[in-house]
Amino acid sequence: MKNDILYLVMPAYNEQDNIKSVIVQWYPVVEKIGGDSILLIVNDGSKDNTYKILLDLQKDYPQLKAIDKPNSGHGATLIFAYQNAIKAGADFIFQTDSDGQTDPDEFWLFWENRHKYDFQIGNRCKREDGQGRIFVTRVLRIILWLIFRVSVVDANTPFRLMNADRLNAILQVVPKDFFLANVLITTIAVKWEERFIWYPVTFKPRQAGVNSINFKRIIKIGVKSLKDFGMINKRLKQDVKTLNHHQ
Repeated sequence: MKNDILYLVMPAYNEQDNIKSVIVQWYPVVEKIGGDSILLIVNDGSKDNTYKILLDLQKDYPQLKAIDKPNSGHGATLIFAYQNAIKAGADFIFQTDSDGQTDPDEFWLFWENRHKYDFQIGNRCKREDGQGRIFVTRVLRIILWLIFRVSVVDANTPFRLMNADRLNAILQVVPKDFFLANVLITTIAVKWEERFIWYPVTFKPRQAGVNSINFKRIIKIGVKSLKDFGMINKRLKQDVKTLNHHQ
């Protein structure tokens, strides 16, 4: 029986102050799992030395893979990373961010239950990233209920272990440039009644640097996403009708 292959993926944008310490923290996960498991970091067109640092670190970390691409935003970079992992033969994909806000020790519960659930997503019960972002998460939960009629506890958590095959099925209906990619993936997984569970996770302040998305931009992204969510929900309903017709 072959070992399960994990791709631990992170998007990175202007994280030169964080990236080395984050790799030191998370690399032992893929090292312990072994086999063909990979820590995949996608550099989203950083303007600092993030990618140069990644290339240097690859020499000392054989299961680290760095990919550079033009800047396209967080969501599109996530989708790019997910698709890359799927094409490379990953059985499971774990996503977190490269700013050091998550705890690798909390990963192992997810890994132990990987065959019980296809989507295991963290619920940020202990958040230290500001009241503004907590407020946005609560508003987003209401919006998702109003549009999709599903209860989503914490849709955008960057701490999630996903079955690659089931993730690939959901990606077929997610626009490649959708900024809130994780939100949509979570929502569809709940709506499709996938094998799904939430686990409480901690969420620390970023280790260093400045978040590239400020509160004003969050509001702008949210307004645009309202329209996009409505269009995608209509598409999901049409897909269900088509399926029922053929049955």
